[in-house]
Amino acid sequence: MPFFNRSLAGPGYIVLNVIRVMNVVALLSVVAASFVMLVKTFIVSKFFFFDGISHLITGCVSILLILTEISLFKRYTANNWPLLSPSHGFVTLGIIMIIVGVSILGNLNKQATSEGSLGTTFWRLVIASGIVVNILGVANIFANYMFRQKALGITARQVRDHGAVAPQKVYVSPSPSRSNGRRSLHLGRSDTLPSYYTKKHSSYKQEPIRNISAPIGGNPQFDKSKRNSSAPPIVNGVQRPDLAFHPAMQGQAF
Repeated sequence: MPFFNRSLAGPGYIVLNVIRVMNVVALLSVVAASFVMLVKTFIVSKFFFFDGISHLITGCVSILLILTEISLFKRYTANNWPLLSPSHGFVTLGIIMIIVGVSILGNLNKQATSEGSLGTTFWRLVIASGIVVNILGVANIFANYMFRQKALGITARQVRDHGAVAPQKVYVSPSPSRSNGRRSLHLGRSDTLPSYYTKKHSSYKQEPIRNISAPIGGNPQFDKSKRNSSAPPIVNGVQRPDLAFHPAMQGQAF
């Protein structure tokens, strides 16, 4: 299966982009058919309000799908419509296209949108848009499972955007806690800071405080009996000069 995915990653870039163009053309025909039926419903039907609203919703949904297919407002789509963002595949797109196609074809049974009311030209536009968008909805779902790389966490949309280099362009965190499946650009760094607490520190035992004894053999310089003596102390057999004879004490200039 990994070899199958690797061999189709390059061709998948071309095939998926061809399907993208076909999706945009089919959805544009749905928008046109929806507004044609909306106008005819206002002219022919007496209960046109809810019929008109359904045609308007169908046209607006098709426009939204077109915007996601041409990759406009990527940040807004990722934040508000994540199932249509690059972090997810084409399953949601395909299901919505099938629902839209069924809705378009279902309107052909009504008097306001019949062949006699619409005319042959507009009737053919409506029926063609419904059939094509249904076929492409199924094709998108099939292409999603065919070109995705599940072992690497690469979606079919990312293959469509990056082709065979999608694994190098997109980084997927291996952490199982990130169940939302969001992807981010690879920055070459880990998601968590390193821990400075190791087992070595945990097994450390504090050593007992050692009592240090007083020095053995007092230094004559610190001998209490001689601390207040006027005579200069003797250190290692050498008597320190008396400071009274220092030139600074005699007031002599250097």
